[in-house]
Amino acid sequence: MRPSRAITFWSLVIAILVLLEVAEVTHLFTLGIVAVLSDPLAFIFAIFLITILALVGALFVGIYVAHRILSPGSFTPFETEMLKMRGEIHDLTKKVETLVEQEQPKEGPK
Repeated sequence: MRPSRAITFWSLVIAILVLLEVAEVTHLFTLGIVAVLSDPLAFIFAIFLITILALVGALFVGIYVAHRILSPGSFTPFETEMLKMRGEIHDLTKKVETLVEQEQPKEGPK
């Protein structure tokens, strides 16, 4: 079975992020606090850009989740089988109730 493109893409993104984290932890590359504080305009721009990208990403994730929840879809085979079984149980219950009513003696006036 071949994985879909989405699974391959997200696996690659996660692998890259893990490699970046390992590189940061092992001090393969570091960005000192002095470099960040030396150019406050770049720092503000970076924070602003990250905020915009996070909001756009959250918007797209929200749209995707809302679409998946609200889109009409057909029942799965399991759900179809469960609905059919529910109908059969309902029919059997009615048959049993009619049999019980026929078995009980009808009492007349005393």
